[in-house]
Amino acid sequence: MTTYVVSAKRWARGWELHIEGVGVTQVRSLSSAEATAREYIAFALDLDDEHAFEIDVVPELAPELTREIRDARERTKRAALMQREAAAQQRELAKKLHRDGLAGREIAALLEVTPQRVSQILGKPVRKLGNPRVS
Repeated sequence: MTTYVVSAKRWARGWELHIEGVGVTQVRSLSSAEATAREYIAFALDLDDEHAFEIDVVPELAPELTREIRDARERTKRAALMQREAAAQQRELAKKLHRDGLAGREIAALLEVTPQRVSQILGKPVRKLGNPRVS
């Protein structure tokens, strides 16, 4: 999939968007840069689908700020990935503990989640402590 790099340069009335290989447009707010660039590219290149390509908006700021922004974005992406991996591990562990005969409330206590979360993971109501295992 094609990615268009959009250099966003501040000016008195907002941001100038320099779209690599396509042209230049403007927006008042950086928050609308991606949507405006997407629309501009689709119109300029006569494309039917505004989502047939990727957009990478790169604001031009002081180099130190740019590095900090890039670092913060990367850390956020890594944290989100680690969160997904931890959630998958937790789901698998809850299932293993359940197969091993632990009650839902015990699993919840071990994993430090609510019994309702264990119920969601297992796809059935949580068994209370002391109840015999029902298969």
